[in-house]
Amino acid sequence: MKTVKNVVAIGGGELSLNETLAIDKFIVELANKKNPQALFIPTASGEPDGYFETFNQVYGTKLCCSTDVLKIITEAPTDAGIREKILSADIVYVGGGNTVKMMEAWQNRNIGVYLKEAYNRGTILTGMSAGSICWFEYGYSDSFMDETGICGVVKGLGILPNLNCPHYNERPEFDKFMTSQKIPALAIENNCAVVFQNDNYKVIKSVDSANAYLIVTDNGVVKKNVINNAVFMPIKGLFRTAYACGR
Repeated sequence: MKTVKNVVAIGGGELSLNETLAIDKFIVELANKKNPQALFIPTASGEPDGYFETFNQVYGTKLCCSTDVLKIITEAPTDAGIREKILSADIVYVGGGNTVKMMEAWQNRNIGVYLKEAYNRGTILTGMSAGSICWFEYGYSDSFMDETGICGVVKGLGILPNLNCPHYNERPEFDKFMTSQKIPALAIENNCAVVFQNDNYKVIKSVDSANAYLIVTDNGVVKKNVINNAVFMPIKGLFRTAYACGR
């Protein structure tokens, strides 16, 4: 498995209500820099002005970042401009919304290429919901929920392996969905995040009761383990276990 650098996958929470503030503070501290550059990418939500205003209130006003926003739907930045914004950021935060539409829009503007380039330089990649899914091979998303209320699988950037299910506490059908899946899943509840740094991982929370889980299917039987380590542990232990049970 390739080296994993700096990714913080947030399960969900209301940014405007400061529900993830403890997680957001950790992300800023992870940059280890005074006034880090934090870039917000709201593609998945259609780029409403209010979403960036909320992000700026948290990461700018409260957490003392220099904030900027990348819009590719409502504005028409040049390719060079997109790359410059992404590569100049210390933190890239991807907002929630429609994951499918976001990934399609990104592909048309080479966003994934530049995010991977930034990642390889050590930029912290983070976000919630769609902004959590996008870093993984696949994500469980309501972007194309069917009439029965079952979500579908969307392809991400593949920086991290496996399937990511954000909002796990709001997805009671997910365990049943996993009975037909061979790929292991990381399921993250709201107000919880999994931090991947330098081939290690740990769990951080803004609410003590929130959890993350490793879910694998073995001969049609779903096996679920709580991931609750508050100190860094080797990432190979997490994904090796997943692949051993799930494939």
